[in-house]
Amino acid sequence: MPESKLHVELLNMTQEPVKVIFSACRQCYSASSAYDIYKSCFDKGDAAKQEDFIKEIVSSGHETPLEHVSMSFAAEGISRTCSHQLVRHRLASYSQQSQRYVKESDFDYIVPPNVKNDKELLNIFEATMRQIQNSYNTAVEMLKKKGKKGESCNEDARFLLPGAAETKIVVTMNCRELIHFFKQRCCARTQWELRALANAMRDICRQVLPAVFENADAKCVSLGYCPEGAKFTCGRFPLKEEVLKKK
Repeated sequence: MPESKLHVELLNMTQEPVKVIFSACRQCYSASSAYDIYKSCFDKGDAAKQEDFIKEIVSSGHETPLEHVSMSFAAEGISRTCSHQLVRHRLASYSQQSQRYVKESDFDYIVPPNVKNDKELLNIFEATMRQIQNSYNTAVEMLKKKGKKGESCNEDARFLLPGAAETKIVVTMNCRELIHFFKQRCCARTQWELRALANAMRDICRQVLPAVFENADAKCVSLGYCPEGAKFTCGRFPLKEEVLKKK
């Protein structure tokens, strides 16, 4: 029952994303077809101009063309608690490891930092994980004796598993939704584990598609102020009220 670590990889993304976004955007203002515009992107070879154009589109807030490009990520080393928060972002597709078809006879788990940094609390936490593991394995064996097989045992025994249990998930979002996701979940107020996942995905996006994501971050970064209010601000940016007073 080892502690699991966050790991995120980019599985796939729309081919030629800059050209796709550029063509979709230019279609709104051109009598030509988007396909002809797309082909001319290769003929002209002016990638730098296309990227600059997309940066202007993103900064202006006209983000609809970004929906034509999607990215798929493989994430592991996150808890079931984290995944329950993640799937609240509904403009996305998810494929998650099943606790019904995947037997959890030796499940990994996530340890919260506040638990890890307290030796006494960590001992309680790890002892609880071991106890749950033993109870799960016992439940599976008892269900087998009742004539249950395979996933029939797992599907009932999994009710004993904790929110800390590690899961693996594939996440697909279009670029516009990814920007929204980062605005919400890179915020310091976000639960630490989901924030770590969002930051990891954001770093990948910045690397592979900087024209879209070079400034992607928590919403306070683009706003220049904290919209959360005095009770919840992390202090990174001034409050909205303070900024308005200066104007």
